This record gives sequence, C-alpha cells and structure tokens, in this order.
Amino acid sequence: MTTGVAVPGPDGALRCPWALSTVDYVSYHDEEWGRPVHGDDALFERLSLEAFQSGLSWITILRRRPGFRAAFAGFRIEKVAAFIETDRDRLLADPGIIRNRAKIDATLANARVLADWAEGELDALIWSHAPDPATRPAPKTLADVPAVTPESTALSKALKKRGLRFVGPTTAYALMQACGLVDDHLETCVARSAP
Repeated sequence: MTTGVAVPGPDGALRCPWALSTVDYVSYHDEEWGRPVHGDDALFERLSLEAFQSGLSWITILRRRPGFRAAFAGFRIEKVAAFIETDRDRLLADPGIIRNRAKIDATLANARVLADWAEGELDALIWSHAPDPATRPAPKTLADVPAVTPESTALSKALKKRGLRFVGPTTAYALMQACGLVDDHLETCVARSAP
C-alpha cells in the first residue's frame, strides 16, 4: 500500500508511486508523462487514447498503444478522417485495441471534425488552456493531484463546442497531465526536474 508520496525505484531515484506499480510505467513516467506535446496529430492521438482509457486503467491503453497506432493509421488526422464503414468494421474486430463502439465512433467523428481545422488549430486551442505554472505548487502527495480543474473544465467545454466527443473534464485533465500542460509529478519525483 502506498502513502501517496514519492518512493524510490530500482535505481534509488524517487518517483511518483504509480510509476512503480508495473515495469511498463517506469519509462512512460520518466520519459513521456508531463513532457510537452505539440502538433495536431500527436495531440489527436493523446486525446483519442485518453478517451479510450475512460473507465479503464491507463496501463491497459499503454500496453495496447502500438496496436492503436497501427489500427488508426498513426493517428494522422487526415487519414483517420477518411476511414469508411469497412475501416470501422475492421476496428470493431481488432483485438489489438479496445473494441468499444462508442469510443471508436467518437475517434472517427473527431478526426472528421479536426480535418476541417487549420493546421495548428488543435495545438493552439489545447495549449491556450494551460494554467500559469506559477499558480500551481508542486504536489507533495498524490492527494494533492486533482482529477478536474477549472482549466480542464474550460478545455472540455471548448472542445465540445467545436464538435469533439468523449472529451469530458476528467479526460481533458488527463490530457493536460500527459501532454505537459501541467506538471503533476510529485515535488520530490526525479522526473519533475528532468528536462
């Protein structure tokens, strides 16, 4: 049982406790989570995967990420937007992804919406909701990490207003954490000070 504070990993460095719950998490925690992500396709991928994660553990998605990338044409917006009914049927039968009809349909619909946006528009919209880091003290324990914030609620509303689906405030906040809009690595976590 964890106390919610940073704990030493196999190398002795302190990490967020969730990062040590499975070996698959260590590199994701150290090298990806909380690092700034830019680019419409890259953000579409993260947004889609966060939507697929809804109701599941992130490790389920992380372990299937290669399958998701293969199934969804590397999450290139223009390619996914061009998917037709046979692609949808293929996705619903693909054991390499989460075969949830509503989430697959939302991903395809979101790609069609985003295909009409100007280049860089998704990136600009998402990053416009990043809070000022000076207003967010480093969390000392997991209890200090919120699930929803005013910024994630505003981001969710902005995305929904523009026609995107499966982008509730909790999903929006998970996206903000994963893509570096906020740094929720614990205060003593080795990844917090990493470049």
